[in-house]
Order: sequence, then C-alpha cells, then structure tokens
Amino acid sequence: MKKIYAVAGAAVLTLALGGTAEAGTAAAGGHGRVTTPTLTGWASLPAGTFVLGSEPSGAKITGNTNGYSVPFADQPIQGFSGIVKNRDGSFDVLSDNGYGNQANSADFLLRIQRLTPAFATNTVDVVGGITLSDPDGRVGWPLTRPDRVLTGADFDVESIVRAADGTYWIGDEFGPYLLHFDRAGKLLAAPIPLDGVIAPETAARTGVPATTNSSKGFEGLAATPDGRHLYGLLEGTVNGDVAGQLRLNEFDLRTQQYTGKRAIYQLESPANAIGDAIAVDDNRFLVIERDGGQGATALFKRIYLADKRDRNRDGVLDKTLLVDLMNIANPRRLGGFGETFTFPFQTIEDVVILGDSRIAVLNDNNFPFSTGRSATAADNNEWITIELPQPLLATR
Repeated sequence: MKKIYAVAGAAVLTLALGGTAEAGTAAAGGHGRVTTPTLTGWASLPAGTFVLGSEPSGAKITGNTNGYSVPFADQPIQGFSGIVKNRDGSFDVLSDNGYGNQANSADFLLRIQRLTPAFATNTVDVVGGITLSDPDGRVGWPLTRPDRVLTGADFDVESIVRAADGTYWIGDEFGPYLLHFDRAGKLLAAPIPLDGVIAPETAARTGVPATTNSSKGFEGLAATPDGRHLYGLLEGTVNGDVAGQLRLNEFDLRTQQYTGKRAIYQLESPANAIGDAIAVDDNRFLVIERDGGQGATALFKRIYLADKRDRNRDGVLDKTLLVDLMNIANPRRLGGFGETFTFPFQTIEDVVILGDSRIAVLNDNNFPFSTGRSATAADNNEWITIELPQPLLATR
C-alpha cells in the first residue's frame, strides 16, 4: 500500500492566501445564494499519510487493516477529531487518540496537525504540527513514556479550541478531563476532571466506580466568542440520566473551574452519538449528531443548530436541523460524485465556521479501520465545504 509522507516537526508556515483554504473556500462559495445546503469544496488527504522521520506506530493493532502492514514505520496523520481555523488560511486539526483503545495505542503520539486544503486540486497539504507532552509533570499518575510525550494510552483527545492567548484547550474522554496546552504542545496544568463523571479508564486507575461508558467523554468543546467560557459536551449519557440526554457543562476560563451550570442536548435516538460541538455565539452551537453506520449502513449524519436559551422550556437545547450530511446538493459534481453528495462515514468529528453562510466538515477515518467509501479500502480524511441557504449570524 502506497505511503505518503508529510513534513515533521513543529514548523509553522506563513502561507500566501492565493490557493489556500480561505481563497479556495471563498471562490467555491462565491456562486450566489443557494436554496439548500450545497457542496462548494471537496478535498482529500490519503489514508496512508505519515509524519516523515517520526517513529513506528501500530505495533499492537489487530484485525483487518485494509491492506496496510503493521507496525507502521512512522506516525500516521489520521483520525481528525477537532479543528481550529488560523488567520493564514491553514487549520490546526487534532488527531484522534490512536487505534481505538488504550491497549493498542501506546505507540501513537498525540499531535495537533497543521493542514491546508487546496480545493482547486482536491488535495490537503500537511504543513507542520506539534506533539503534545507533559515535561513539567502536571499529570499526577504514571505516563506511558519516560520522556512524558503523551500517547493514545494516556488520553483520548477528541475536541479542541484555541484561547485568546494562543493556548489550546483540549477535551479528553478517558477522564473525562480538560487539558490546557501552550502553543508548543506543553501541558500547562493538571488535568481538570468533571465532578460526577468517571470514565472506565479512570475507574480502572483510581478504583472509583465509572459513571459513563468508555469513549463517551468530551467529544465537543466550544469557546464562547467573548472568551469567557468553554462548553464541554459529553458524547454519552451519564448513568442515571435520561437515555439519549447529554450534559453540556459550563467552564469559566478566568477561574479555570466549572461553574456548576449545565444544559442538556437531546439525541434524536439514544443509539446516536455526537461528533463535535462548536460555538456560533454565546448561546448557539453547531452540533454533529450521527449514527454508527458507514457506507450502505450510514443513515443519520446531521448538523444541528442548538440553542441553550431553551425558548420552549422543555428542559433541553432547542434544535434546528442545519445540514443533512447524507443529502447535500452537488450541482457541480465536485469530487467526481453525483448531484447528491453523501458523507457516509462512521465518525464525523469536525465542523468549523468559515463565513456567515459557509462551514467546513471533516471525517475521522479511524485509520486503518473505517471503510465508508469502499468496503475494502481504508477511508481517506475528506474535507468538505458547504454553503448554507441562510446565514448563521455568527459572532465574529
């Protein structure tokens, strides 16, 4: 299987806007008002893309690897689970925790990739990145590696925002924890737990009984435009809560403590999960909600506009369907697809606002396992832009 190598290290490139993400999406979105969500850009990063000169990974992977031999000689660039837009047209994209669980992910290094989609050529360029680490010993329990570089056996990172000071806040699922990193990827403080919510991975380490299922922590993390609060949305229901109801927890960035306030997001089905949650303004969020299907079994992949003001007073966030990702108009047949474009991936975990009526969505390809486009080939990481028929009126 062909491998593609990308730049290694922590380099941050200053990019000319010509041909970058902003220019590409602006051109793609500049065709006038649409009447239904419409595909305006499509790009793809091949599944077998690796960080050149990194280190081996995947030694404990088992099962069908869809033609890829393990272990890999280098770290894969895969599994996108959160995204931040940069001013230069690039994006910081959070790689997932590895290969699905703690047992097989100890040699997967947690990393923020810096990427630039080029929609004119349907490609994605890897222009840099940073590896996450804890050199100051902020984590109070043993880590996998003596050099304190963080791995997929230490944390399951699933969501990311950048604060006004340039530092990163990342949501984890093994705690669940909030993790605060500087611009170079160094952990700045001890992991911050969420009272009353204990994942099985933390339960196994501490002996405190779990209150939620594995991989059901902070799948969504939103920062309000005023820079005051974070909102962490759990992927799964906490034991004792109503089935299909997810807690949205408010965190004060000034005090770096939870405020005790929370709202409730109601899934359309208890079997569904959320893939991401980002802020539109101080009250509204974009939330990806999905089923667990892929390919022919992918039926429910949607983005909702959720409002915590609860205008109908039913105790849950007000929801309005924004985009059905299985039914996107594609009049230009972008990507070689038909006039109706579908995004049939098991996990879709990234949404970012590009403009008042334009968003981008990325999948998590669970490399090398997911097979949403072909039953026999590992999924690529696809990057799409969508023009909306109505403006979001987002706080900029």
